[in-house]
Amino acid sequence: MKLIIVAVGHKMPDWITTGFNEYTKRMPREARIALLEIKPEPRTTGKTTTQIMEAEAQRILVALPQNCLRIALDERGIQPTTRQFAAQMQDWMREGRDVAFIIGGADGLHESVKQAAQQLLALSALTLPHAVVRVLLAEQLYRAHSLMHNHPYHRE
Repeated sequence: MKLIIVAVGHKMPDWITTGFNEYTKRMPREARIALLEIKPEPRTTGKTTTQIMEAEAQRILVALPQNCLRIALDERGIQPTTRQFAAQMQDWMREGRDVAFIIGGADGLHESVKQAAQQLLALSALTLPHAVVRVLLAEQLYRAHSLMHNHPYHRE
């Protein structure tokens, strides 16, 4: 099973890349995290926000691997507890299906991406910077995997 983070944006600040890489290198072979960066639509073309989001949505949908479980990150999605997230991750591992987590750009995700997803997931009710979501999601995947294996990383 692969955990694929499909994220609009590239050329992230060093501290984002460092944080993201810290958690991805901790993941075991059976639950590797891969990052698939989607080039953001330029904001200088005079396009509307809707047009920008549509262009990014097309890039996202084309880039998604075939037959993967698609989970769109959105502040209106379900907010599982860490234990619930770990249980869900365990189910995904049992199924053996690749899982793609989709993170929108500065304007969020177009409705077509949300509709193409099997699930909407919220890491917080707060609106988070899309770059920070990469790090936070990688950390939560690591935490969930640690919890599944009774690692001391998770504290209650």
